[in-house]
Amino acid sequence: MELSAREIAQAVNGALYGDGTAASVSTDSRTLEPGSLFVPLVGERFDGHAYLDAALDRGAAGCLCARLPEERRGDRFYIQVADTRLALKALASWYRDRFHIPFVQITGSVGKTTTKEMVAAVLSRRFRVHKTAGNLNNDIGVPLTLFGLEPWHQAAVIESGMNHFGEIRYLGEMIRPDIAVISNIGDAHIEFLGSREGILQAKSEIFENLRPDGLAVLSGDDEMLNTLRLPYEVRRCGRSPHCDVKVTDVVDKGVKGVDCTVVGRKGKYRLEIPALGEYMVYPAAMACAIGEYLGLEEDEIRAGVADYRPAGSRMRVILQSRGRVILDDCYNANPQSMGAALEILSKEPVTMAVLGDMGELGSLSEESHRQIGRMARELDIGILFAIGEKSRAMAEAAQGMDVRWYPTVEAALPDVGAAFTDDVVALVKASHAMHFEQITEYLQTV
Repeated sequence: MELSAREIAQAVNGALYGDGTAASVSTDSRTLEPGSLFVPLVGERFDGHAYLDAALDRGAAGCLCARLPEERRGDRFYIQVADTRLALKALASWYRDRFHIPFVQITGSVGKTTTKEMVAAVLSRRFRVHKTAGNLNNDIGVPLTLFGLEPWHQAAVIESGMNHFGEIRYLGEMIRPDIAVISNIGDAHIEFLGSREGILQAKSEIFENLRPDGLAVLSGDDEMLNTLRLPYEVRRCGRSPHCDVKVTDVVDKGVKGVDCTVVGRKGKYRLEIPALGEYMVYPAAMACAIGEYLGLEEDEIRAGVADYRPAGSRMRVILQSRGRVILDDCYNANPQSMGAALEILSKEPVTMAVLGDMGELGSLSEESHRQIGRMARELDIGILFAIGEKSRAMAEAAQGMDVRWYPTVEAALPDVGAAFTDDVVALVKASHAMHFEQITEYLQTV
């Protein structure tokens, strides 16, 4: 990208001082590249304006600012705005308007990133795709993702996260999708949204900015999503008879992945999904629906699904010596994803589960952790390591199996390592704040 200071000022309705051009946008003075526009954000405990000089010293071409510095550099430009966060949004929205390509916006309680990666893998068989990197899916990450668009991109797949009302609407006002996807409605963030009905309401904000002739893609097996009646073309994906893209003949091959048959607009065809768990048929079916809508042929869709690779620590299979396997799913956790991961693990002969606290469950927290403990026992998991204060309830509910509770990761590591013996398949999963990547890294050294 290359934006003139005058264009930026006009897009954000700001007062321009100086002149120049920006080749990128950054909100972090420590990592910005020379030639960037620096946007200092303000939070409860920080104020990016304190780092204006540092950003300019690192080579920022100019900056937005709610407070204009008393002394300004003659070789840099400054644009004064009322609110830098809202100016970032306005600039991203303006920049998005330069691209007349299909935009796919994806949200959901579970599987947003998996669905994003699967859709991008399929569309990449036909288009040059720009997608959300990592988990840059919030009010800062989405605009930064949009600024990554280049003239050669032919499609964009943008992930949108939220934990409060209004956030999906805010992101959608920038993305303005042609295709809106909700993967499912679960209990994630129920602490802030009150109920599943509240979660459905918050996720449904995605349709407020869907173009009038756009496409809505939903899980057809989700009870809450099936209550939606939308004034758009809708494709429901799943195993239920009413689904527009129907999944049949599912074969779970354990650590080798999942096969299934999909019946869609292009007919009936077989998919080989190189990822763990039967739940992977949902992102695959949604990718098929979107691929078909955008004109891809059966062979392109099948090849795209086969190209899928998980992003980060999302049920990543790590093969170790002596027949040992680590299922690295420690990026995040909620009751639905935790249960699905245990179902996958239970299909292996020799198992251990290293599970930790699930956050943002509010009044459901204790019972949700107990439910996972009971499930581990009922699925006959070999050993359960429960780590964290919330997971004490998990350990209590799992009594009757080999279960061990630890207050911290550090306290658990020696016993977890000792239990990781020949032919063991170990699931490592918790909410991101538990930093279970330490466990995954440790198990690769024992």
